[in-house]
Order: sequence, then structure tokens, then C-alpha cells
Amino acid sequence: MQIYLVGGAVRDELLNYPVYDKDWVVVGATPEEMIKNGYRPVGSDFPVFIHPKTGEEYALARTERKSGKGYSGFQYHASPDVTLEEDLSRRDLTINAMAKSSSGELIDPYGGQNDLATKQLRHVSPAFSEDPLRVLRVARFAARYVHLGFTVAAPTLKLMQAIASTDELSHLTKERIWQEMERALSERSPLTFFNVLEQANALEQLFPPFTTLVNNDKAQQIAAQFTDTTETKVRFAALCYVCFHTLSEAQTKLEQFCRDLRTQNQTRELAIHTLIAHPQLQCWSSLSAENKLALIKQLDLLRRPERLPPLQASTRLLSDENTNAGELLANLCEELKGINPKALMNDGYKGAALGEEIAKRQIAICELF
Repeated sequence: MQIYLVGGAVRDELLNYPVYDKDWVVVGATPEEMIKNGYRPVGSDFPVFIHPKTGEEYALARTERKSGKGYSGFQYHASPDVTLEEDLSRRDLTINAMAKSSSGELIDPYGGQNDLATKQLRHVSPAFSEDPLRVLRVARFAARYVHLGFTVAAPTLKLMQAIASTDELSHLTKERIWQEMERALSERSPLTFFNVLEQANALEQLFPPFTTLVNNDKAQQIAAQFTDTTETKVRFAALCYVCFHTLSEAQTKLEQFCRDLRTQNQTRELAIHTLIAHPQLQCWSSLSAENKLALIKQLDLLRRPERLPPLQASTRLLSDENTNAGELLANLCEELKGINPKALMNDGYKGAALGEEIAKRQIAICELF
């Protein structure tokens, strides 16, 4: 049994990039041997095991054969006679097809180290075309490393275009597509993800509304403000605003877009709330007290105060000028929460009169902001 560190950990170590996760390949072992040594089996498609102490994934060396459509349309073969080179040959990019032995020796059968030096995202073999998910993965790696000077190799881009010319992308699950997009949004240069998909003729198929982001000055202005602490859902909400705010029935279309992508509820809600709130925050000083209160109620900010900080962050990204409207909204919500219905009931307000008094006091407070 021989164990090798593989994939992203090797790549990022050579790039002097932070290594967060480690994946391992085991050559010359059977599932029974792994279990005997205390590894816990997981996964049904191919033998993957969890290390009993570190919790890291150890996969038996395997080969694969295309057997259907999409990302999951493969048959895998894992056995002790599968070599490390055979296992690495099934990977997407040369920079992800390197391994490191327990003694520290670098195994690089497909030129990954040279492609790191020349800053190329290059496919390992023609088998790249068998997995449509790789179109998204290459675009995501471009978003991660473009600031270092990396580009997609021309032959690899041609293969991506060839995949896009078939129906393979339509067989990817929405959950898997969103997972790649979400990860790309968290990268240092997320707009590169969409630019590369556009070059691959895949953006219109995968994210039709986001074709607006290509060569869009406003999107570039927004992305330039992203920092390491800018939440992914905040980035998504701001970019969605750029793509949807000029459309008729924008809110309905945005909600459907998010549901089609299977985004998380909080991500969808923030995108919709940003679409609703930003125009009103832009003209906050001229809004009537009634409109300010209506916005707060529409977004349910008094009962859901946790919605306010990400909303402030997303609308701040969209603002052309420094504005304190988000802060005023937060302060207003805090003041409105100070109205105590129980105290009013003790003062004799009941039924409709109680509701009228609360509304009256809410409007009075809104007039101060």
C-alpha cells in the first residue's frame, strides 16, 4: 500500500497558496485492507475512506469510463493494480494531476509543474471532454488564479467550446451547477468565471441573465470592492441587481432564477431584498415616512433583524456615492423596536385602537429619519 497527497494541496503548495484541504490516493490496496486499518468507508460510486484520526479523504486509485450523460455518467474501476499515473490521468487539469509521496517526491507525469510556471490551465487528456462539469471547474480555477496571470490554454478552451456545442451541459444537476458558481463567487476575481464561460459559449446555457456581467463597467466597479470578508451571498445579491433591475417583472424573474439554481433560502432572499431596497435607499431622504415603514415591513426587518447587515453590505456595494442610508435604516429599525405593545395595552389601548396607536407612533418615528 502506497499513499500519495494529490490534487489541489500539491498545486497550491507549489504556488505558495494556502492549503485548506488535503486529498489522498491509495495505490495497491483493497477496501477490506482500508477498513482493517481503521478507515471508514463513504460514498457509493467509488471507494473513498475517511482517516480515523484526521478526517481527511483517502480514495483508492481508480480509472473511469464514460457510460452516460452529465457529471455522473461514469463507471469507475478501483483495484490494487491501478497505478498512480492511471489515476492522475483521469483528472481535469495538469496542475491538478500531480502527486507527492510520503518522502516528499513530486510525481508529475503530465507536465503540471511546467504549466504552473507558464501559468496555463491545460487539460490532461482528450478525456477532458467526457465531463461537462469541467467547463465550470476550469472557469472557477481561472477566477481563482487570474490575478497571478493564469489563462486558459487555447486547446482547452476549444474542448470547452466543443462540450458547450453538445447537450452535455443540460445534463448537469442544478445543485452541482450552483455549487460551482457559489465557489467561483467566493474567489478573488469572480467575474472571470463568467467571462471564461462566455468565451466557452456556455454562459448563455448555464446562467442566461448573467451574460449582462460580461464587459459590464458597473459589475467591475462592484467586484473591485469585494474583500476577503465580503460574503458570497452579498456578492451574488449585488451582481444579481446589475442583471435584473432593468427587467420588467424583475422580482419574479430573479426569484425564479434563484429557485432554478437551487440557491439557499438566505441567498435568494438577500438578492430579492437588495433588488427591492436599493432604489429606495438611494433616495432615502425624499421617501415619505409611510414608504420607509412600508419597506421595513415588506422586508420583515423588525422580526428578522439578522437580514439587515447583509442587506446593508449588498446595497453599499451598489451605491455610486458614500451614503448613510443603510445606517439610517438600521437606526430606524432599532427605534421602531422600542415601541412596546404591552405598555400601550396597560395604558388602555385595545383591539383596533392598539393597532392604530402603534401605526401612529411608527410613522412619527419614521418622520425623524
